[in-house]
Amino acid sequence: MLALSGCLGFLGGGSVSDERLDQSPPGGEYDWNASVEPELDAHITVNDDATFSAVYAVNGSEIELFRRDGLGGTNPLEVRAVRYRYPNGTVINGSRLADRGAVDRTRDVVRIDLPGEGDVEGDRVAFTAGSTPKRFALPTYVDGSYEVVLPPNRRASLPVFGDVSPGGATTAVDGENRLHVRWDDVQRDSVIVQFYLPQDIQIFGGVFALLVAVGGGGLLYYRRQIDALREQREELGLDVDSDTDDVGDDGPPPGMG
Repeated sequence: MLALSGCLGFLGGGSVSDERLDQSPPGGEYDWNASVEPELDAHITVNDDATFSAVYAVNGSEIELFRRDGLGGTNPLEVRAVRYRYPNGTVINGSRLADRGAVDRTRDVVRIDLPGEGDVEGDRVAFTAGSTPKRFALPTYVDGSYEVVLPPNRRASLPVFGDVSPGGATTAVDGENRLHVRWDDVQRDSVIVQFYLPQDIQIFGGVFALLVAVGGGGLLYYRRQIDALREQREELGLDVDSDTDDVGDDGPPPGMG
């Protein structure tokens, strides 16, 4: 039973397949220089197809990728299209990274051992993984500055529909109408951006107005039915005055006097 549940570590581990590691990133390749500036430690681009592409500046010999399961544990992040860039600018694909370092999947995390020297300015690791439509949430795998770029035409400023956590982020819209959310120094254990299309607000407003109209019409119809029934009772003389003083007292029932 322990083995089948994975508690002994026999199941749920192993290496990530070369096929997944060597998939092409969205857009063909990661834009290392434009995506990660020297002062940014993490740059994440959320794509239209509910995936995201991330590039991290790594100052150590490994990085662990995971999602929290809400019960205090973690699950390995389903990564693909993994790439590594040496400090000199040379980029290798995921399978070569696995050969020179390691890309191992356990029941809790995906651990990438980097082939560089570590603690060297310019080490970068990139990957793509699945996200959630209209909500991006990910643990902070490295400390420092973060930037999340949303798909075109998305916004996150309207309460209820949009949210940015942690607070203190700055936002800007670029020439492609993509919203950039940036933190200079993330101190939380995760970053979250909930976003929406402006058309969503219009659709919600239309649906809300329709519901109000239907509800108001139903109440008016119900009120008219009540008034009509009251008029019918008055015409038939069925109304009884609620004043108990006007009700005749014929005494107790027979045999009870």
